Amino acid sequence: MSNVAIFLTSLEGGGVERVLVNLARGFIEQGLSVDLVLVKVEGPFLSLVPPEVNIIDLQGKRLITSLPALVRYLKENKPQALLSALEDTNLVALWSRKIGGVSTRMVVSVHNTLSIESQNSTQLKRRISPYLARWFYPWADAVVTVSQGAADDLIKLGLSKELVKVIYNPVVTPELFKKVAEPLDHPWFKPDSPPVILGVGRLEKQKDFPTLIRAFAQVQQHRPVKLMILGEGKERPQLEALVQELGLTEVVALPGFVANPYAYMAASAVFVLSSLFEGLPTVLIEAMAGGTTVVSTDCESGPAEILEQGRYGKLVPVGDVKGMAEAIISTLEEPANSEALRRKAAEYSLLNALAAYRQVLNVN
Repeated sequence: MSNVAIFLTSLEGGGVERVLVNLARGFIEQGLSVDLVLVKVEGPFLSLVPPEVNIIDLQGKRLITSLPALVRYLKENKPQALLSALEDTNLVALWSRKIGGVSTRMVVSVHNTLSIESQNSTQLKRRISPYLARWFYPWADAVVTVSQGAADDLIKLGLSKELVKVIYNPVVTPELFKKVAEPLDHPWFKPDSPPVILGVGRLEKQKDFPTLIRAFAQVQQHRPVKLMILGEGKERPQLEALVQELGLTEVVALPGFVANPYAYMAASAVFVLSSLFEGLPTVLIEAMAGGTTVVSTDCESGPAEILEQGRYGKLVPVGDVKGMAEAIISTLEEPANSEALRRKAAEYSLLNALAAYRQVLNVN
């Protein structure tokens, strides 16, 4: 019988998957037994899973069809607690306990501001996710959100204050600092190269990289700079077309997913988060942990919390190209104190998150 089961669809590269792998590693180091229950055993973060973690392959073609296999797993293995993340996965986890009639403690986690995510989506399942959360999340023993803003959003949707717990993501780990220090072999980061502005995230609407690219075009008129956006996703063709249209092909790079974005963060002059909405933007904290000055949209939710209303980095309105360009220019001229950024990022440590999750999962 494991102490903790962590349930995800796969380990495809995203901030949420990375957070849960960090938690799994931390639990193992603290002497707990961990099952990582996956619908499909695939994705670039598999290589980060410690060997002591027991990977359970539900062998599902799709998340919803894995429901019987998850019910079977819960009945046969009886984990003390199960933690899931992301809306669809959370629902399947809650339904499986109900169908299986097991006593496993069930904790679901929400990594975005649900109502804003639904407004910005064209998918029906995303549009109705606030209603599904209102109906089914009360079945959980606890609902964890990753920022106070995301928690307030759920309470407005009708979830009780007692049910919702805020736990900041375990972003700052010893591994993070090892990766920050790794050498970076890229021609753009040579000592005499122009400064690099960096964006990191899935290439999808939520991250609003078109605003960053347009803002960069304005910055470029003032001084020599380059822009790199790390990540992969379905918006790639539109972003590449925009880069071409603005005549920026020589100074904008979209290298795709990279296993170690932290070395790029540490070597960049400014890290920019251009998102329309977030839960708690992990990449912002990761960049600060590497001592890099940041600029962010003041989106719901997380950036204003992390940056203390602009004390640790400039906040600009969502979608404001001119405002973002001006913030980047002034940040290039006057970068923040790297040591202060590192100290602020340390609040989002793995140890703090592990203690809070053990309490909510009741595996102390």
